[in-house]
Amino acid sequence: MQAEWTEEAIQRITTENTTLKQRVRQLTADNRTLDERLKAARSNIRFQDRRVADLEAQLLDPPAEK
Repeated sequence: MQAEWTEEAIQRITTENTTLKQRVRQLTADNRTLDERLKAARSNIRFQDRRVADLEAQLLDPPAEK
């Protein structure tokens, strides 16, 4: 199938393609940022879980008084 494209149609499609490429780059960067934040949050929660477990252990087994 052969179609003739007007200059206006070519320009519109080119502009839209450029816009979509920029949007993909932005979404990729946003995704990377959110992924880093998620990893940090998971690391934080692991630290907090360990800290809570340590505190619970201290409550259950207080040091002997002298």
